[in-house]
Amino acid sequence: MKLRVGAALFGLGVLLLVFAAGLPFYVAPAVTKLPYDLEPTTSVAEAKGAKFLKITAGDGSVSIDVPQADLVSSVEVIPQPEDTKDRLPKELKGDAVIWNVFQTVKRGDNQDVISQYSTELALYRISGAAAPWDEQWLNESGAKQTPVGNVRYSGQIYKFPFGTGKRDYQVFDRDLKKAIPARFTGTEKIKGVETYRFEQRIENEPLNTPEDSVKTLLGRFAPGATSGQVVYSNTRTLWVDPVTGAYVKVREQQYKELRPDTGAPTVLLDADFNYNDDTISRSVETVKDNRFKIGLISVWGPIIAGVLGLIALIAGVWLVTRPKGDSSARHRADEPTSDPTSTRVDQEPVGGPLDDEIPPASTNWRSDDPSVPAQRSGTGEVERR
Repeated sequence: MKLRVGAALFGLGVLLLVFAAGLPFYVAPAVTKLPYDLEPTTSVAEAKGAKFLKITAGDGSVSIDVPQADLVSSVEVIPQPEDTKDRLPKELKGDAVIWNVFQTVKRGDNQDVISQYSTELALYRISGAAAPWDEQWLNESGAKQTPVGNVRYSGQIYKFPFGTGKRDYQVFDRDLKKAIPARFTGTEKIKGVETYRFEQRIENEPLNTPEDSVKTLLGRFAPGATSGQVVYSNTRTLWVDPVTGAYVKVREQQYKELRPDTGAPTVLLDADFNYNDDTISRSVETVKDNRFKIGLISVWGPIIAGVLGLIALIAGVWLVTRPKGDSSARHRADEPTSDPTSTRVDQEPVGGPLDDEIPPASTNWRSDDPSVPAQRSGTGEVERR
């Protein structure tokens, strides 16, 4: 029985050690990738007191104005697992996922829609960067039909890589339709989670605005101008979880200006968008959960399995190699002990109230009994009668 238990423990120990060695190399890489069945997410950013371009089409007329109000931007990411399985080319299968993304910007007071866009793109599962997929598209006008392949995404867009480094990354800008460097500027704790902070600066970049749109804007804000351009600036700050590459917090300080060839420029957009507190809190909780899963499989799982494996291995070896005990050992009988009490009869008597010693006779006593001879008086003793 002992040999069987020892062999079983030895085998269990070997199995646990193999499991501990395999976790970081075979299981951990599977959890540091974008999953196919990722749950949809929504991020909300708010801009207080923003100035923005508002174009309203009426009955045969168009109203163009630049009001000021709070803006709320919602970005919804919806992964497409079925399209990922069926539509990606062979060279991207297993390495990329397809996402649909929708953004809506509304006024905070009356919920009027200010702008919208939708897009479909492919992202690499590990790096989070845009994958070269021919069927990607971007719809910024709300048109029912969008030409497939009308945009070429590159760089990071909606997340950073798993294991983000302290270095610069290329981040795609939707207004410029190209990737611009985002500089690593340091670390910062957001609600207890350490993040890497990246900053992307875009300054006075001319936008590729349709000619008809420029003429419409010039007619409203610079009637005497014959030409002009829309110039765009943005300071984009991203707080990224370095373990998962997820955005924890985002801030965009957007600025657009119409610059005519004559006359004063007109501000078309001046908005400071920041993730609201609810979005940041949900991002932090998601990051903590994902960090725990990755750490459990990559670090703690191998350590625990390795320790248990060593214990089982040592216990199994000890049980198998331990010497067999002597089952026929005799029990020794207790040897009789001798009575230390002395049996001598000539033992010296002990003095006390029951002493047998006879006291010596007194030399100074008299008896009234006439039959007993009186003791002779000593010399000089006077007899009293």
